[in-house]
Amino acid sequence: MFHGVMTTVQTARPAAPEHLAGSASEPRAVPTPRERPMNAVAPELPVAPDDAADLTAPAADPAVAAADPAAASAAEDGEEGSLASRLNWLRAGVLGANDGIVSVAAVVVGVAGATRELGPILTAGAAAVVGGAVSMALGEYVSVSSQRDALIARREAGKIVEDDEIVSPWHAAFASAIAFLLGSVLPVIAICLPPADLRVIVAGVATLVALALTGTISAAIGGGSKMRAAVRVVVGGALALVVTYAVGALLGSSGVI
Repeated sequence: MFHGVMTTVQTARPAAPEHLAGSASEPRAVPTPRERPMNAVAPELPVAPDDAADLTAPAADPAVAAADPAAASAAEDGEEGSLASRLNWLRAGVLGANDGIVSVAAVVVGVAGATRELGPILTAGAAAVVGGAVSMALGEYVSVSSQRDALIARREAGKIVEDDEIVSPWHAAFASAIAFLLGSVLPVIAICLPPADLRVIVAGVATLVALALTGTISAAIGGGSKMRAAVRVVVGGALALVVTYAVGALLGSSGVI
């Protein structure tokens, strides 16, 4: 009898719902990619406006990006080489003019210390101008030719040499001679125009002013101290004028000239 009651109770227990029966008894099977429908579309994620612009923008070519720095560097090197070449020419011209001023002024002041006559002074000044210009041109030609040969040898050996570094020796010689002539004309004019008693003073002042100007220009080109460069070149020029005038006065007073 008791067994019959238990059987009746077990039989009377309500059955679980169909949608819970399977999950309670066994796990649900996950469909594989092959079992998924072909027309299933994954949900779209929201994209910010900036991200969307980045996604639609074309990707940069790594080869072009890698080549751009090299091209930019080459362009900058070319500009720097051209600028350095022009500055070198300008500096050589300033130094040539400075040499013309000092050397010719020293000659004419020295002769003026020996004699008051204008003829010997002009003769010595003209000789100093022509001789100094030829000497400067030859010296610059030899120097630039040697440098040019060395650069050509480096290029033939496979070294990188810019075209701006190879300078024509004829152009350098011509520029040096012209700069020397322009600088040497000033002391000759300054010694000839004033009266005999003021020749040395006027020539000396004009020479020192011109030297201060060339020293300032050379310092501006090189990026150095303008005051220091001007003082240095003025002191050197004044020393040259004093020495040559003293020698000329000594020779003139001794009767040699």
